[in-house]
Amino acid sequence: MSRKCFLSGKGPMVGNNVSHANNKTKKRLLPNLRRVKIKLEDGTSVRIKVAASTLRTMKKHS
Repeated sequence: MSRKCFLSGKGPMVGNNVSHANNKTKKRLLPNLRRVKIKLEDGTSVRIKVAASTLRTMKKHS
């Protein structure tokens, strides 16, 4: 399973670690994913991966 938010589509980003000596090494910035269980209309429940920022937005608008 990929490291991607099911609802917003947020995924890993690439950046640089920059030291005091200005040396640059690549780093990977992963999204803050949470596994949540949602109920569907037919009564079944499904686990999906959702970013924490997306969960906050969902709570704000509900």
